[in-house]
Amino acid sequence: MYRFLWCLVWPFFKLFYPHKVIGKQNMLYNQSTIIVSNHYSNMDILVVGLSIRRKMHFVGKKELFKGKFVTWFMKKMGVIKLDRENVDLESIKNCLKVLKNNELLTIFPEGTRNKVDEQLKNIKNGVCMLAIRGKAKIIPVNILNSAKVFKRNRVVIGEPFELSNFYGQKLTGEVLSEAGEIVFDKMKDLEVYNKNYIKLKNQAKQTKKNPQKHKCADIEKESLAEQDEQ
Repeated sequence: MYRFLWCLVWPFFKLFYPHKVIGKQNMLYNQSTIIVSNHYSNMDILVVGLSIRRKMHFVGKKELFKGKFVTWFMKKMGVIKLDRENVDLESIKNCLKVLKNNELLTIFPEGTRNKVDEQLKNIKNGVCMLAIRGKAKIIPVNILNSAKVFKRNRVVIGEPFELSNFYGQKLTGEVLSEAGEIVFDKMKDLEVYNKNYIKLKNQAKQTKKNPQKHKCADIEKESLAEQDEQ
């Protein structure tokens, strides 16, 4: 059913919400993996889901499950209902089950939509707890802009990493906060890369066209730096 719905929705979404996907080679298969993405709107589920051509499960707030059709659709799309106001043990168990089965779990770790400030917000500790307990790889994803009709967008898939330094530790608030800083830094670096993608791409092209020129420029910079030190 998931694949059928994906094929049904993808052509229309691609037409009305065009977006370029970068970094597809970073995706992992047959491994427990958590996707962590920034969050602008409820459309992000489709943006991420249709950018990564692999069946996945999402963690979504319980408020999304309104009405029989929406609830049915959410479940078929692999959305795990989360009660953000209380400790939701059932959701945690369902998430860990997904990871145990070497499936893909997608989380928006900011905890809420970023409606005003485009800068990445602090992330919640839940994603770190799941990644550590499930010994899962983490792949950061960055959506450049909020999805809007006929407005081109860009999605970047970052390189996978893991929080193996925390395996076996007692997951106190301090430990999870420390792990969260690592996840935040990875997501922030990807955000900066996405926003400067065109500039970086053009610089790479110029370097490829004129490697000797850029080599001389680098040597000149090093020479000036040495003179300053002296």
